[in-house]
Amino acid sequence: MSHPHPDLGPPPALVDDALRVVALGGIGEIGRNMTVFEHRGRLLIVDCGVLFPETEQPGIDLILPDFSYLRDRWGDVDAVVLTHGHEDHIGAVPYLLREAPQVPLVGSQLTLALVEGKLQEHRITPLTLQVREGQTEQLGPFACEFFAVNHSIPDALGVAIRTAAGTVLHTGDFKMDQIPLDGRITDLGGWARLGREGVDLLMSDSTNAEVPGFVTPEREIGPVLDDIFRGANRRIIVACFASHVHRVQQVLDIAHEHRRKVAFIGRSMVRNMGIARDLGYLRIPADLIMDLKEIDKLAPDEVVLISTGSQGEPMSALSRMANRAHQQIRIEPGDTVVLASSLVPGNETAVFRVINGLNRLGAHVVHKETAMVHVSGHAPAGELLYVLNMTRPSNVMPIHGEWRHLRAHAELAVASGVPRDNVVLADDGVVVDLLDGKASIVGTIPAGYVYVDGLAVGDIGEQELKDRLILGGDGFVSVFLAVDSVTGKVSAGPEILARGFSEDATAFDAVIPLVEESLAAAAREGISERHELQQRVRRVVGKWVSDTYRRRPMIIPVVIEV
Repeated sequence: MSHPHPDLGPPPALVDDALRVVALGGIGEIGRNMTVFEHRGRLLIVDCGVLFPETEQPGIDLILPDFSYLRDRWGDVDAVVLTHGHEDHIGAVPYLLREAPQVPLVGSQLTLALVEGKLQEHRITPLTLQVREGQTEQLGPFACEFFAVNHSIPDALGVAIRTAAGTVLHTGDFKMDQIPLDGRITDLGGWARLGREGVDLLMSDSTNAEVPGFVTPEREIGPVLDDIFRGANRRIIVACFASHVHRVQQVLDIAHEHRRKVAFIGRSMVRNMGIARDLGYLRIPADLIMDLKEIDKLAPDEVVLISTGSQGEPMSALSRMANRAHQQIRIEPGDTVVLASSLVPGNETAVFRVINGLNRLGAHVVHKETAMVHVSGHAPAGELLYVLNMTRPSNVMPIHGEWRHLRAHAELAVASGVPRDNVVLADDGVVVDLLDGKASIVGTIPAGYVYVDGLAVGDIGEQELKDRLILGGDGFVSVFLAVDSVTGKVSAGPEILARGFSEDATAFDAVIPLVEESLAAAAREGISERHELQQRVRRVVGKWVSDTYRRRPMIIPVVIEV
């Protein structure tokens, strides 16, 4: 297997007969999916998603791909192809179009509708090209053929990218549910045909590469939900992803059978289900949906609420219910809450915090660990092997997964007969060239995290996050003093203010003489430069705090020259 090397430098100039592949996200992580293809001076982007922050990234709302590789080349981009409408594939599109509004978006009907709904909030009107399975579009030097794939959202697509350098099959996120609710299965026949024609590089979803076997059909959740509804004698609250139309459809159908009314909770849930209904992807029986404001008029056993917040997001509807902070919904003893989704890696603590909060309020909580209320949208190992054997690719590049998933997928490729040297284990920012039928790593480009914090994009870096973690864990200590600008002698202070450290007002009395002694020594040495004095104060206080309390708060010295 070829894999990234820490000594890799910038890639060489791309030769005319080669195809360059650069992932700006989605490799080594779950989310932020974005891949750039380059051929004969033109660029094609597949997906442009976000990554959601983890606990060690406090205050961050979203994490974007780094667009710096593209920033001087927006005019060379022929299109952004969107495989489906999940946030980890479309969430960063508004930020891309802020920089390059002329770049067209290519995708299926539902995917583009979800993107356009999101872009309205950013006051962006995109250029779009709607495609469907079986269609081929020439996008610059890239001939893109689209294939139906089954996933946990309708209208998902895989794409074959044909160039003079060879053919790439990018599966997007997919699974092989043979009896999907909408009857739209993954186009295995099309992929087999493509395999007979020759696939030079397979880029395939790796999320479930460690999971053996084949996926459980989505429709098997229905009887489980029906049993839950049958046994509930108060309100039922179902939390799932705001894009999971098939899951919501099953809840609506079962609610209708049990003569319950339904209300949607959460802005994204209301928006996405409205779009899916208007386009015919969601079938809602007459008089089933009620406005949330009208729900209190019904008896508890006549109500179903479908909510966002299955990942424990702090400001989501379900989290606010668990914290008694929701303005309209109060969890009462006997309510049933169903978390009908997977756990996104990194969200486990937040989700179980919500589950515990709901249980504390007396709710009966059902989740994937206690009942089959979720099936994955990603192909497990048996299905990945099926695709490998069907397409017989010359080269394989696992994508969309953490490193454990990528390596497991790589071993599946080798087991299926792909030469080990033709399995490319790359990383975000690693440059892969397809030339003369061989995919090889040739260099790296910057592909770091870009943090969104409120309205600020890219203003927060790793040092700021480190500072936030220190502040959250050990607090801060500020030391204020005034010095004579000529002699460097202390004329006032030092005064010490601490927050998040100790409630004892005298906790720092012992360090004040040490600070005074260090500053007096500096004055004798003729040191009066403010920055040097600040550094001396920081070292003295930091060492004393570490020796005395075994803690490392942020030390903020403030020296004023008078």
